[in-house]
Amino acid sequence: MPSDAPPIRTSPRPGEQTNAQRLTERLRSAASRNGALGALLLLGAAMALLSPVFLSTQNLLNVGVQAAVIAILALGQTFVIISGGIDLSVGSVAALTAIVTGLMVADVGLPPLLAILLGLAAGLASGLVSGVLIAYGRLPAFIATLAMLSIARGLTLVLSGGVPVAQPAAVTWFGSSLWGWLPVPVLVMVALGLLAAFILNRTYTGRAIYAIGGNEEAARLSGINVGRQKLIIYGLAGTFSAVAGLVLAGRLASGQPQAAAGYELDAIAAVVIGGASLAGGQGRAFGTLVGALVLAVIRNGLNLLNVSSFWQQVVIGAVIALAVLSDTLRKRRN
Repeated sequence: MPSDAPPIRTSPRPGEQTNAQRLTERLRSAASRNGALGALLLLGAAMALLSPVFLSTQNLLNVGVQAAVIAILALGQTFVIISGGIDLSVGSVAALTAIVTGLMVADVGLPPLLAILLGLAAGLASGLVSGVLIAYGRLPAFIATLAMLSIARGLTLVLSGGVPVAQPAAVTWFGSSLWGWLPVPVLVMVALGLLAAFILNRTYTGRAIYAIGGNEEAARLSGINVGRQKLIIYGLAGTFSAVAGLVLAGRLASGQPQAAAGYELDAIAAVVIGGASLAGGQGRAFGTLVGALVLAVIRNGLNLLNVSSFWQQVVIGAVIALAVLSDTLRKRRN
């Protein structure tokens, strides 16, 4: 008696993926999203083999402290790069924040907490000025933030007279340790990482950032106020830079007029190493933190191996080039 059951199909229909193909795609996607984490683990293993000191608790905490300032700058840069922009002013804004905070206490006599708020306001204002130039002045982000780099650094030198500015205890706390072993810079880095992840994943602004970076015109047509969101994006970058400036001033116990010079390049590198695309529309806060740790591990490991600081710059440059090349190849495959 013939059976009414449909025949068992042993091969997929045209265009249908097999289980193996779906698994391969998932693994490839996971590797693409977590490539920086894999690189960090490989680097850590290599450094542990080359230097027995690397995995000591004290050294690992040092790596976190060394990564903190760049990571905080890079988290602010993440908002900008995902939106398809760039911010070259983050290092100068960090230095300006430290100088403003110190002078508000030393010269004006304000309470330290109020001085810190004014320092953060200086960072926010710097970011908003860049945002206005970009969103409403139609300047390219590169030019607007390059101008802000020069303005912020110039104001830093004018206000300080080119000499270091002492910081109150409320600022030096940012460079201290809790209970004698837990570095405050690491705690600030983690807290801002969680805040950046929340903004990107759980807020309207976060969705707008990805939309603008993916296709600005489509974002505008979908009802997003692109100009307003760009103000928020660059304001966030300026505020994160201000926090980084406080952490750096706390570590140095003073505001240095030339502090954080060139840090903007390391911040951009950390974002790209963390998996963000310079074309916009792609990136994660977690990836940025991992990217900053990759740079810190490389520098720390090379220091432990007594490699010249000149060669360290060569290595960091090569890592940046490889990260950008990887991003380019990934976009071609997609």
